[in-house]
Amino acid sequence: MKKKTETQDTVFQRRLERHHDELRWLYMELYDNSSMFAELCDELYHFYHERNKALKKQDEKREAHPDWYKQNDMLGMMFYIDNFAGNMRGVEENLDYLEKCNVNYLHLMPFLETPKGRSDGGYAVSDFRKVQEKFGTMKDLEHLTAACHKKNMNVCMDFVMNHTSEDHEWAKKARQGDGEYQSRYFFFDSDTIPNMYEKTVPQVFPTTAPGNFTWLPDAGHYVMTSFYPYQWDLNYRNPRVFNEMMYNFLYLANRGIDIIRIDAVPYIWKELHTQCRNLKQVHTIVRMMRIISEIVCPGVLLLGEVVMEPEKVVPYFGTIEKPECHMLYNVTTMATTWHTVATRNVRLLKKQLDIVNALPKDEVFLNYLRCHDDIGWGLDYDALLREGIEERSHKRYLNCYFQGLEGSSNSRGELYNADPVSGDARFCGTTASMCGIEKALAEQDEEVIERAVRLDVTLHAYMFMQSGIPVLYSGDEIGQVNDYTYKEDPDKADDSRYIHRGAFDWKQAEQIDDKTSVASRIFNRLDRLERIRKSEKVFVCKANTWTVDTYDPSVLCMGRYYDGEKVLGIFNFSEYNKTAWINEADGVYTDMITGEMMRAADVNIPAYGFLYLKRNGEGSDEKI
Repeated sequence: MKKKTETQDTVFQRRLERHHDELRWLYMELYDNSSMFAELCDELYHFYHERNKALKKQDEKREAHPDWYKQNDMLGMMFYIDNFAGNMRGVEENLDYLEKCNVNYLHLMPFLETPKGRSDGGYAVSDFRKVQEKFGTMKDLEHLTAACHKKNMNVCMDFVMNHTSEDHEWAKKARQGDGEYQSRYFFFDSDTIPNMYEKTVPQVFPTTAPGNFTWLPDAGHYVMTSFYPYQWDLNYRNPRVFNEMMYNFLYLANRGIDIIRIDAVPYIWKELHTQCRNLKQVHTIVRMMRIISEIVCPGVLLLGEVVMEPEKVVPYFGTIEKPECHMLYNVTTMATTWHTVATRNVRLLKKQLDIVNALPKDEVFLNYLRCHDDIGWGLDYDALLREGIEERSHKRYLNCYFQGLEGSSNSRGELYNADPVSGDARFCGTTASMCGIEKALAEQDEEVIERAVRLDVTLHAYMFMQSGIPVLYSGDEIGQVNDYTYKEDPDKADDSRYIHRGAFDWKQAEQIDDKTSVASRIFNRLDRLERIRKSEKVFVCKANTWTVDTYDPSVLCMGRYYDGEKVLGIFNFSEYNKTAWINEADGVYTDMITGEMMRAADVNIPAYGFLYLKRNGEGSDEKI
């Protein structure tokens, strides 16, 4: 007998009934407002019906296969639309290039309406339902996402829900004295309460934007601004704020967005006498957001931006019974990777990987070498101190090293938000420049160029071996170096992060078939690695992963096992040839790059080189 097809209303009611009681309980616990909850449910129905047939079909497919994003074919790339291709139509016209990069997850950097000169790179949104004119329109976005879906590509965007621009409609009305809109932010007519907050709340940018409040002379009020004075923190104690932001979230999801990156998640809830970070109400909000997406658009993933150590970000995954984010960034491992490059010592990185490897395999991390942001040296300084390495001096060493000032460094880059009082600073630069390619090209030394390229590729090979999903930063696939032209733009000159936010070099990309070029050497070696990762089931997110002792401080060995298959990745972080004494006495291995067969024992690794070794034949599923 033919199975009866569910009507659209039936699908919605089934999902709502599954989640209604928990959603209502969480909402009432936070807001105790039944009329606002009823409005929310009515709007969920509205947004579900607005969702087009293609997206609903995709939702049903993903709902039936909830682990669809945990496979070994996921590879991301992030880029600024204007830097990459001018506008959204330009991105669509270049999807073939992205397909050639083996990418199926596109993170479009912020593209919503922001004020010129006060945008914080797109993170000061003045209209959540309008695309910046230079990028196109919402119709262009829908056309782009549909084109991506035809190529089995997923689209990610940033949802900045902690704050709005001071040019947002709500902020303008609040500034004019409208109490209803002032209640959507944190407005105070004297400095009494702001001063109480300042006693416990850390500063995000102590040098470039000190303090957590801004005085508005025209409004006669202080407003909370955790980031920059033109970014006003939203007050999620107000149910109207939560409801309206959820409507914005669903509106964007209905434009075809597959992955919503929740910006600055830990900051969402503010509480006097606390640090206003990672409070329990944040998890209530994220859990409700997850439920709302599972009712209206279950094919959409939530990616949380939580900048802490992996073991501390774990609560943002929620639990198996009550999940929150689908994916989180592996920020600390990224920073520790560059620490390892500068010190040629893998001990701290091995410790960091062991922590991640011990976490449940359902918890998916996004791994990356570089992104649009700076590198903050948030390392495990307690562990380093036990080795006699002090935090302040080590941060100074790292920043000097990557500027090319000491430590036999070939790196190039610039500091960001340097604090002369604390001595703290963050670092900016592209992967290629940090690996020495910029310096080597300037010197036109072929041996040095090849060594820098080898380090660049080795770091990507290591990233592909980590547990989770790898994400490339646009330009890294062709070895693009720092762009110093930002200093000529008055809107960018004071922000050194633009050194690694340069326009994509299409002329350099045209060189990928010229085997003598840096672009070709990097692009084609990465292509080989990406194809290996996609074809070998051992690279699925659920694989067992671990590290192996090598008895050399500069050599890292990582293992992966899944369904009878085992692969070892061995990575040399030094400029000298090394031998890894791993002694994996469980058969013969094949070098997945050269095809050479060997024992996994005393393995020779070239300077800044790596090996992918696959065990021949069947084996047990026990970690060796």
